[in-house]
Order: sequence, then C-alpha cells, then structure tokens
Amino acid sequence: MQQCYLCGMKQRFQQLFLLSIFQGAFSFLSHAQLALQITPKPVLVEIKEGAGFPLVAGTAIQHSPTFKEQAIYLSEEIMRQTALATTVSEKTKHDAPTILLVEDVAQNKFPEMYLLTVTEKRIELRAASVRGIINGIQTLLQLMPIQSKTAINIEPVSITDYPRFAYRGMHLDVARHLFPVAYIKKYIDYISFHKLNSFHWHLTDDQGWRIEMLSYPKLNSIGSYRDSTLIGHFKDSPIVYQQQRYGGYYTRKEVKEVLAYAAIRGIEVIPEIDIPGHSRATITAYPELSTDPTEKWGVAATWGMYNRQNNVLAPNTATFVFLRTIFHEIADLFPSTYIHLGGDECSKLWWKKSASTQAFMKANGLKDEVALQTYFIEQVSSYLKEKNKKVIGWHEIMQGNLAKSTIVMNWANDAKAVEATNKGFKVIMSPSKPYYFDSYQSKDKNDSLAIHGYNPLEAVYQYDPLPASIRKAGLSANILGAQANVWTEYMEHPTKVDYMIFPRMTALSESLWSQPEQKNYNDFLNRLKKYIISRYQYWNSSWFKDFEKWKADPS
Repeated sequence: MQQCYLCGMKQRFQQLFLLSIFQGAFSFLSHAQLALQITPKPVLVEIKEGAGFPLVAGTAIQHSPTFKEQAIYLSEEIMRQTALATTVSEKTKHDAPTILLVEDVAQNKFPEMYLLTVTEKRIELRAASVRGIINGIQTLLQLMPIQSKTAINIEPVSITDYPRFAYRGMHLDVARHLFPVAYIKKYIDYISFHKLNSFHWHLTDDQGWRIEMLSYPKLNSIGSYRDSTLIGHFKDSPIVYQQQRYGGYYTRKEVKEVLAYAAIRGIEVIPEIDIPGHSRATITAYPELSTDPTEKWGVAATWGMYNRQNNVLAPNTATFVFLRTIFHEIADLFPSTYIHLGGDECSKLWWKKSASTQAFMKANGLKDEVALQTYFIEQVSSYLKEKNKKVIGWHEIMQGNLAKSTIVMNWANDAKAVEATNKGFKVIMSPSKPYYFDSYQSKDKNDSLAIHGYNPLEAVYQYDPLPASIRKAGLSANILGAQANVWTEYMEHPTKVDYMIFPRMTALSESLWSQPEQKNYNDFLNRLKKYIISRYQYWNSSWFKDFEKWKADPS
C-alpha cells in the first residue's frame, strides 16, 4: 500500500512538473530572481541555471533531529502562505524533490550563518544552530509567493548569509498598555521574519506590573491595576483622564507559552523589571518599599513621572529581600542569558528628601545618590549571578563605579556610546534618535499621536549603530548590536503598534543584518513597496503609508 501511494505521488509530481513548465514562462518570470529582492539583503546571492525546485502538495521536509520543531514550523508557514501541505520527517523513503534542514556544525564561521541551495531535486538549508536555520527559513519563505497555489517553482539559487551584528532586538512596553498573548506571539513572528533575535519585554513600570508573581502577590492584585488613564498628551492643559480601572497581567502559564513560541522561532525573550526608579506600581502594592511608607500611593495614571512624582525604591532591608526574591523568581522562569534591570530616569530628588535613605547612604559609605543607584544595580546583579544570569541596563546605570560585566543599553547619542566603550562596557545601541519607534514618522500635525521627536524611515535605515569614533578607537567589538524601542503611552491597541513599527522595523532589520556596502536606500524602498508591504497585508497589519514623503533631517 505504501509503495502504491509513493508511485501515485511520483506520477502526480511528474504531471504537475510538466504542467508547470508548460504553463510556466509567465509564472516563472513573475517569481524568478526573488532572491535578489530578499530583505534584509543577504551577504551573497548566486542565481543558478536550471528548472528550479517544484514545490507541490506532499513535498517532504526532511530534518536533522535538532531541527524537528523548525521543520514543523516551516511546514505550517508554507501551508499558511501558499496552501500547500507538506510532510515532515527525519528520513524520506523516496527520491522525489525534498526540502532538507541539515544541522551542519562546520557552519560556525559566523554566528547564525546559513547556507541555502535550491536545485530541481532539492532545497538544502544548512546551519549550525536553531537561529541559523530560522534565518534560512525566513529567506526561503521570501522565495515563495503569498498566494494559494497548486504548484510553485522556486528559483535555483545559492545563498550564503549571516548577520553583521550579534544582538538585533525589538522592545515592547506592556506596562503602559497591555496587549493580549495572541499579539505578543504575532510580534515575535514579526521579529523572527525580520531576522532579529531578541525580544525585550518591558513588564513593569509606574503604570502597572504585568507579570504574575508568586512571591509577592499584591504586585498583581494591587500593582497590576490603575484607577484611571490619561487621555491625550501628558503635556496637555488641562489634563483629562478616563476614569476607568485598567490593567491585568500575564500569568506564568501564558509567559511559558510565549517563551516556547519564541524558542521555536529562534528568539530570546529578555524580561525587564525596572528598578530602582519607575517603581510606582511596586510601592503602591508594598508601601514599606518606598521612601515614605506612610504615604497613600497609587499606580500611576499619567506618563512622564521623572522628577514629578515619587517612584523610587527605598534602600532598606525589606527592599533588598524583595529584590532578591523577585529576581530569583524571574530568573527561574526565563531561560534568557540576560535580565534587564532598567535603571534609567532614577530621580534622586526623593532619596535626598528621605532621612532614612540618607542614613543608609552614610552607613554604607555612599557619597551621593548616584552611588546609591549603582549600589542597587550591583546588589541585583549579585542576586542574578546566583542564578547564572547577566545584567543589561539603560545607560544611566554607568554613572557610578559599575562592574564592567554589565551590558549598557544606550538610549542617548553616539557620544554616550563612546563614553561607555571607553570605560570598557559592552554596548547595545538603542538611541532615541532614530530608534524610538514611539516618535513621529512625519511632521504632519494630523498624524496619529506620539510622545515627541521625529524618526522617519530614512533616518532609521541610514543610521549606523557603529559610530565612526568607536571604529577609529579600535573598540568596534564593544558594540554588540542594536535595538529599537516601542514605548506604548500612546499605543492603546495592536493596530497602533503596527502603525508605529512598520515599515521602520524593516529598515532596522536591514541596518543590523546587512553589510554597510550592501545598503542602498532607493533599492530598499523598491523592495519594500514591491514585496514587503504585501507581507504587512498578509499579516493583516497596519503600517504608515507616507514613508516616502518624509525625509531624515540633515543633522
């Protein structure tokens, strides 16, 4: 019975293959050389001669044991994109054209490297890691139409590819506005398609605590909900609020679901628990952790808290027990190498006003509030070291005498990156200009509300995360990569998030993956319009449509 089934499949394949040749001049020409349109631009693309690979229903995906989940993922994506059902197995028993996902440890010349070869007999995708094979899968999917088909001819090609930077990330703030798990997964799909590798999940802030905690349950019952939410811009006068309880959090079960989803797609999820500032939700749940336990705190209903409202943790025994406990709980839940501590916009005002804080500083030989901020970061770093985790923090954390093992995420300008590398820190570039995707994409006064600033598509594409001054100083190895940030004060639903990240996320992708000499903005715009926007439509995503109109400022 098995042999007859295979004979039938072979006959069916021959019929479809002949039909595709007979029908195919136009079809082949319309899809030929899609490899030259891949975004981000691969390192090397060689178009080969030949008939190409005939993808039909029943085509087998054969995989090394390591890549079983990725083979299933590829099969599901082919089905979703083309309506062609493929089969998945470690071995195939017939000589029909086959897709091979091969673990090849020799492909370690560059991290996340993949080799993709397409002939009429096979598609062979070779990589040494899950991330490498996922990168190759995303390229392979771009060689297929986004359309239901009975057969597809995939052009013969050889591609050698690897990223320019090791760290390539996207951030999402879920504290200001909470998004459903289904959208978090979709966001991870965006990240994976664009060959990024890190999802920075900003889970706590003044406006809400968004992850279930077993050790301190009031973080959820109290800290995850605010009584009202700002309407309009926080600089408006008068300020208007929506008087409605808002909030929620991700359960541990949901977090594990997201982590498993991301792992299959080669994405590392880096959680951020923001301390010692940005902690209004924390001190509302547990006032004993504040500089004034007698005060009646509330989860923040507005944005822009820095130096306006008290949102800092107090340095006391209860606070440090709290920090060790929650960061151990987070470390046990997340498999990521790094945990992000925030550490930014830590107002010193409230510490200066607190007699108990000043007494703590004197007792511990801390000369000022900057030293106290460093003390907090070092304490939590030591707690995470107990769990074999490393620390990332915003660039303000290096104001004091901080250990050089901490990764600095620089949201300031290039000069701050130079300062960090000169001090010996490894740096992830995330400058607010142009990598804050909550900034405006245009100067149109009627554009959708954003926080401030102007970061058009061209500025994102043209920015080089490796400043010339760092290259000249021989410190290029200290720049690990870069990340774009999405702060959601003015993004209350997924449609708005999509509108703000696309097409800027696609520009970020090419800037972090492709070699500088391969970059060409006009070519990028051509590929974006002809091929990538159809992806946004396929995802049922929104995007900013006037991206060609608005240019980068000369400065």
